[in-house]
Amino acid sequence: MKKRKIPLRKDIVTGEMFPKKGLVRVVKNKADEVSLDPTGKKPGRGAYISLDVKIAQRAKTERTFDKAFKIKVDDDFYDELIAYVDHQQARKELFKDE
Repeated sequence: MKKRKIPLRKDIVTGEMFPKKGLVRVVKNKADEVSLDPTGKKPGRGAYISLDVKIAQRAKTERTFDKAFKIKVDDDFYDELIAYVDHQQARKELFKDE
């Protein structure tokens, strides 16, 4: 049986390549609104971040998405991102789905 290729994406904070399932996509649309994209199908410019709380907190302190999207992103978005990543990380540990 042929081995399937695992799609890799670069984490915007650390610069490392990870499997797409281990990352969450953040999107900036044409109206300069930044939002989480758990499905990976929203239209707009996307950037990926790892499902790790420490990396999400580092993104907030370094204002990573401000630099990536060249706009000012609210602190509320970074707080929402940290909460989402924390929830997904806890869920992954609970259900052991990799």
